[in-house]
Amino acid sequence: MRIGVFLVAAKFPERSAGEVLRDTVEAVVAAEEAGFDDVWIAEHHFMSYGVCPSAATLAGVALGRTSRIGVGTAVSVLSTRHPVDLAEQAAVLDQVSGGRFTLGVGRGGPWVDLEVFGTGLARFERGFPESLDLLCAALAGDTVAADGEFFRFREVPMVPATRLRPVVACTSPQTVALAAERGLPMLLGMHIGDEEKAAMLRDYRRAAAGEEPGGHVAAVVGHVADSTAQAVRELRETLPRWLAPGLAGYVPVDGRARPRRDISEYVDFLCATHPVGSPGHCVERIRRTVEVTGLRHLILMVEGAGDQARTLGNIRRFGAEVLPRVRG
Repeated sequence: MRIGVFLVAAKFPERSAGEVLRDTVEAVVAAEEAGFDDVWIAEHHFMSYGVCPSAATLAGVALGRTSRIGVGTAVSVLSTRHPVDLAEQAAVLDQVSGGRFTLGVGRGGPWVDLEVFGTGLARFERGFPESLDLLCAALAGDTVAADGEFFRFREVPMVPATRLRPVVACTSPQTVALAAERGLPMLLGMHIGDEEKAAMLRDYRRAAAGEEPGGHVAAVVGHVADSTAQAVRELRETLPRWLAPGLAGYVPVDGRARPRRDISEYVDFLCATHPVGSPGHCVERIRRTVEVTGLRHLILMVEGAGDQARTLGNIRRFGAEVLPRVRG
């Protein structure tokens, strides 16, 4: 059983982006000291939901501040990046960290990022399979070349070369099938519950014809307090201050309607579904997720209180009072 920390670099209204980024690195160090297996850093652009625009860059800082813990991206947005450029960055982090880096990638969304970075809506709508295949080729060989719709170039050496298998964020049946066909592990989001995660894993196995590589990862909210009532009360008070302005930052690149979610209902869902509560309740929630889904790797979003001292205390308390019982 692997338990990690998921850091969104969430900006609450009273904090600056710079403070959040510095606090994120401090949280990575605390997670290593608390005994977590890994930390995963999110990437977002032009919004307060998450203020880290380059998960790979911040992962490099985190690797330099630690010595044992694994560090991953959750995720680097592939629709706005050149796959070979991202592969080169991943290779650097893999080599200098002695293999502690994991690259997580995702398709992203139809957001204004595509306009700003010039990759365009077509890269999002139909270019993800080509981008993923080129990324995998660059991470698996000593040379790479391309002759597709979106990428076309002569063979070049990969310097430095590496051997990495990316993890793919999956939120749709199409992406689940794509990951399964390529034999790549999935990263499942905290916006779905155990039964939905289990269904996506079943779909993966069907698409993979029974062959499953292992290594799937699932994000959940993690918030521990003296009692479950206290933990739920805290998140009901704090999460809307982050989620309301944060989710509003998703701006479509075209005229399509932006998806909306009832914030109060979403917070209630997160509290009821994930390890939010007393230490004993958190242990039971994690065990239930493992039982229902078969997952063996969970990462906990620990920033829900919106206060750095509380976030660090949350990490340390999970390390002392939850992780030993889950692993036992």
